[in-house]
Amino acid sequence: MCAICGIMNLENKKAADSRQIAAMNEEMFLRGPDGGGIWMSPDGSCGFGHRRLSILDLSDTAGQPMLNGDGKIALTYNGEIYNYREIRNRLEKTGKYTWKTDHSDTEVLLHAYEEWGMACLDEFRGMFAFAIWDATRGCCILARDRLGIKPLYYMKDGGRLVFASEIKALLKVRVQPRRINEKAMYDYLSFLSSPGEETLTEGICRLPPASYLVFTKDGLVKKTRYWDVLDHIRPDVRKADADTLSQMVLAELRTSVNYRKRADVPVGVFLSGGVDSSANMALFSEGETGRAMAFCIGYDRNYSTYQNENRFARLMARRCHAQYYEQLLKEDDLFEFLPVMAKLMDEPAADPTCFPAYYVSRLAREHGVTVAQTGEGSDELFWGYRRWKAYLRLSQLDRIPFPKVLKYTGLGLLCTAGKGGRDYTELLRRSICGVPVFWSGAEGFHEYDKNRLLSDAWRKHFRGYTSFEAVRPVYERFMDKAWEKSYVSWMGYADLNHRLPELLLMRVDKMSMANSLECRVPFLDHKFVELAMSISQKQKTQGGVNKAVLKRAVKGLVPDELVYRKKQGFTAPVYDWFLGRLGKKMHKDVLAFADETGYFNKRYINELFSSQVNAKKIWYLFNLALWYQTHIQGNTGQ
Repeated sequence: MCAICGIMNLENKKAADSRQIAAMNEEMFLRGPDGGGIWMSPDGSCGFGHRRLSILDLSDTAGQPMLNGDGKIALTYNGEIYNYREIRNRLEKTGKYTWKTDHSDTEVLLHAYEEWGMACLDEFRGMFAFAIWDATRGCCILARDRLGIKPLYYMKDGGRLVFASEIKALLKVRVQPRRINEKAMYDYLSFLSSPGEETLTEGICRLPPASYLVFTKDGLVKKTRYWDVLDHIRPDVRKADADTLSQMVLAELRTSVNYRKRADVPVGVFLSGGVDSSANMALFSEGETGRAMAFCIGYDRNYSTYQNENRFARLMARRCHAQYYEQLLKEDDLFEFLPVMAKLMDEPAADPTCFPAYYVSRLAREHGVTVAQTGEGSDELFWGYRRWKAYLRLSQLDRIPFPKVLKYTGLGLLCTAGKGGRDYTELLRRSICGVPVFWSGAEGFHEYDKNRLLSDAWRKHFRGYTSFEAVRPVYERFMDKAWEKSYVSWMGYADLNHRLPELLLMRVDKMSMANSLECRVPFLDHKFVELAMSISQKQKTQGGVNKAVLKRAVKGLVPDELVYRKKQGFTAPVYDWFLGRLGKKMHKDVLAFADETGYFNKRYINELFSSQVNAKKIWYLFNLALWYQTHIQGNTGQ
């Protein structure tokens, strides 16, 4: 696990600046405190940087950037190829390559590219973001893993391509002034992170999951999507009975967990007490000669919006004979964390889980762990959110051919009754417009709310636009490819393409890497994802139980008390703390953002602050304000 960066001159006018690459490297030091390197191409047109967190093959020979035998291919790489042993065995049998390292997955990736070109991506089970300079082809290639577990950002700036693992590294060397991307901000208000390829910083893009970009020195750019789960649906899964399906799910999950135990440093598990992390803990403990290490975060007391789950985590740790560590957080810890969060989240992800994610990562690192396994992805794959039940019922109602005039009448009555901002009213609007009622598993402000939030000028600016336009390409791809065009399949596919990579996984990546900790996500092994997305809606929703398929699969491994208890997300009681000094700081910062930018209607903001019911929406605006202060107004970087 590492940080990568680089510069490629696109206009052949001047050399890449190694000092700027060094500056980007330094900005990302915490992602790779164990070493760093810089490589410059012989003609000076391209340069790569790298910061290393040593996980596999701790020797200096495994350092990066890494060159192939004749020096014509250079690689800088962030991530892990878990099946590196199997791929290396195949490559060794060709007799073509001289190996410099004992078991570096970086060298495996390098020679795999030599052997198969970009088809090497089909061979990897892992998480990665990497850049390759190929002197023979005269190009620079950027690639990102299938599920978007690792980030990769890039910009065209002053006639050059600049890329890095973090946006703030790009801002360190940016020539153009910093500006907010207003369309991305509008969509952020809907989805709590910016969807698609655009970030909230104008001119900076993210490489989408399962994609690679080829940049040539003459300025040509080609983007390729190399994987889509809908192209890998398994017919045998659709035909399986309940028992067979449970066996298939458990076997594939066990394989995924075992792959993610491969490391030359200590590996632990984040444990919350829910079924996902508990299943992970149980499978991780299998075959261990020593005691596994488990880490949990709780709070100083139970709150109205969050009840501690620590007793369930302790129960699972005892069952697995694990060494268990926990930390209880309080409001003072949040205040200490806020400036840290603003710096680390170089693109706002309005999820309070960043707070406990940071501290559980720090807890693990303090106890000697360099790698931790986490439970992200299960809910998206197995119909895991309670709210999704409501969406499924509404989608079924939406298919009843009510005359549109009745829908319009109902909408009018709801608005007249002062319920224009309710969730069900928004979903009725979507039905009338002929778009799916589900857009994302994370929604902040609906279009009605945004019309009230935005100032008059910005409401006019976005007239006629809705954030479904950010969802539309994914929906059209789903409707074109899906083997079962069911609503449960759509919800899973939608979140796999946006909410998971750009909100949930980014909070994990940035909070863990700030503590020089690598997080691995067994539920997002692409083979496991292909299996899960092959399961029908009928199978997933049997009995109306969320995650029924997964619960049946892990029954016996995980105590029934944990399998069947009410789901509670891993988050923080910020909505309780909103009533105290946190609320005062949020009010001050959000109003300052409104004054500075002119984007928001201050009367509506004050109305939001009049009730704790609106605390979630205020948190979303607060995150935006903190990010703006730090990264656009320039309190970090240059």
